[in-house]
Amino acid sequence: MTRRWLFADQLGPHFLDEPGQPVLLVESKAVFRRRAFHRQKAHLVLSALRHRAAELKDQAHLVRAETYAEAVRATDDPLSVCHPTSRGARDLVRRLGVEVLAPRGFATSPQDFTAWAASRRGLRMEDFYRDARRRHGILMEGAEPAGGSWNLDADNREPPPRGARHLDVPEPPGITEDEIDHGVREDLDRWQRDDGIEFIGRDGPRMFPATRQEALARLRHFVTHRLPIFGPYEDAMLAGDPLMAHSLLSAPLNLGLLDPLEVVERAEAAYRSGAAPLNSVEGFVRQIIGWRDFVWHLYWHFEPGYHRSNKLGATTPLPKWFTELDADAVEARCLSDVLAGVRDRGWVHHIPRLMVLGNYAMQRGWRPGAMADWFHRAFVDGYEWVMTANVVGMSQYADGGRMSTKPYAGGGSYVNRMSDYCGGCRYDPKVRVGEKACPFTAGYWSFLERNEAALSGNHRMGQPLRGLHRLTDLEALVEQEKARGSRAP
Repeated sequence: MTRRWLFADQLGPHFLDEPGQPVLLVESKAVFRRRAFHRQKAHLVLSALRHRAAELKDQAHLVRAETYAEAVRATDDPLSVCHPTSRGARDLVRRLGVEVLAPRGFATSPQDFTAWAASRRGLRMEDFYRDARRRHGILMEGAEPAGGSWNLDADNREPPPRGARHLDVPEPPGITEDEIDHGVREDLDRWQRDDGIEFIGRDGPRMFPATRQEALARLRHFVTHRLPIFGPYEDAMLAGDPLMAHSLLSAPLNLGLLDPLEVVERAEAAYRSGAAPLNSVEGFVRQIIGWRDFVWHLYWHFEPGYHRSNKLGATTPLPKWFTELDADAVEARCLSDVLAGVRDRGWVHHIPRLMVLGNYAMQRGWRPGAMADWFHRAFVDGYEWVMTANVVGMSQYADGGRMSTKPYAGGGSYVNRMSDYCGGCRYDPKVRVGEKACPFTAGYWSFLERNEAALSGNHRMGQPLRGLHRLTDLEALVEQEKARGSRAP
């Protein structure tokens, strides 16, 4: 029987053709030499690989090598591999002569996406998501969406409950580290000490599932205890509650421990049984078979050079305080807390990523490709396919609108409305100029002023651009932001 080579993001049973199929697993040290990943991300990936090898026992051959090629060339068995998730990995397996199968771990096949895209003038996630719902029969009543509406975003944009420090939901089940985790930690310590391999972020107890059993426990707990309240507050932020009611399933999904259809089917079952409201379930389903699949397919659909898109001419290098996760250097409370979350956990939910980290970078014209690379390395659920369209296209609007209808730029008023960060911050979200000028408020108007020509043809930006010319302090604001430069706010 052909031995199945499993990459570290292909660790679930659905990547095998039958239960007894022999498996090759490879730990490549060169991956960690080339780029400085978050320490907890490196731990999670290696822990997941080693746990899978322990589960499979004699069925698996785990090779620790400098490179993938070295490990594969030392393997006598014929190999097959499910389509890898990056162009580099795909090209490698082809050069090595490995049989490449169709991709797994996503709800929509490449053939279905290609057929859908060929019929569209523009590629919009909402249209793709509706098509996926129809094809898979998820949250459908015959030919119509459950509840009569495809999109319940209007019910899922609530600010956090007034005065609350955290949502009233139980914590997700914790992770108990074992001897495999202890071995991973010792190896990473040795790599840092003896091999000159560098990481970013802080080490810490493993927070995310490394086995299918752990991932299923998280899924069951989320659907039962957290999904019912997830929807209304999915865009809200609280300084004292970084998890809110989010599922924390992106990392196990991206390791291949869960299949996206089994995840959304469990969520749908909660709606059908009356255990979770439709708005929460629809918002979650949208994340899994909508956004997740959409960015995967865009990674392959767009040209190989898409990651270099830079329609707004953003050329400022990422500052050291940001790349090194120096949250203590930042006085802006929202940015400091979110950067500390990346430093301490390798994870924050989607709104801090988009409207704090990404928004700040776009306002200041940081290089989009460098931002995508940073997100890839700094987040436990970050992969090249995840971050290319999400960061370059959506967060930084560097593709000029090929995947997003407008820049996700916002001032301090958005952060103030959707979080509790602004209370107690040294900056005032209503102030544009002066010592108390909010970096996000001032940055928003500075971004519009700098990119007015590029954005003038976008009908969704008409109102903000008209507001720009009503500012009486615009000249002083622009000079203030130029002076701020890349200093930590």
